[in-house]
Amino acid sequence: MVKKKVKKQVANISVKKSKGWIFWTPRILMIIYIGLISAFALDVFGEYQGLKLILALFMHLIPSIILFIFLAIAWQWEEVGAYLFIFLGVIFGLFFNAFENFAGFSFLVLPIWAIGILFFASNRVRK
Repeated sequence: MVKKKVKKQVANISVKKSKGWIFWTPRILMIIYIGLISAFALDVFGEYQGLKLILALFMHLIPSIILFIFLAIAWQWEEVGAYLFIFLGVIFGLFFNAFENFAGFSFLVLPIWAIGILFFASNRVRK
């Protein structure tokens, strides 16, 4: 009787741990990706000064802002966020011509699609 109870508790703990990694992985990966994309905005500091610098920095950070908004949506509604990231991968691919070469595709589109798929998986595991 006691052994069954202990086994059941251990099984519940392992299920919770497996759900934990699938919950956090897409979120952490997207935060890292946003940081990486945002790093490209730092090149404006050598080119502009004053108000032009602020405007140029804002323009360079628009993709990061969009990704952050989509992450906030996906954090609350995983399935909606998964669809948004898949759609955003297509939009980024078209807007930045990433479908023309493998490097652009693997840097801009593939990570966003992978994170969208992970949000789908997280949603399925939690249901």
